[in-house]
Amino acid sequence: MDHPLIDLITAKIRAAEAEGQFDNLPGAGKPLPKVDDPENAVMHRILKENGAVPEFVSLSRELARLREELRETGDRTRRAEIVREMSMTEVKIELARKRG
Repeated sequence: MDHPLIDLITAKIRAAEAEGQFDNLPGAGKPLPKVDDPENAVMHRILKENGAVPEFVSLSRELARLREELRETGDRTRRAEIVREMSMTEVKIELARKRG
């Protein structure tokens, strides 16, 4: 069964075509860009355009922050906590890289 709005959508597209709204669009007549993952290409483009980064990148940034905090911290208890956090973050980075 078709979506209830399919006839309306089709009519709007045909009207836009008749009015020339699709003429002279950027990239018209050129092949679509190659993508590694066509099923998720739109999602990846939207994420990229909105500043999203892969999980391992954000985790790597967190690890760098922890390393800086470790250099600046003299409290032995806090240093031990930071080292534990760093170890866990390194494991998370490795798992994120394996997931892709």
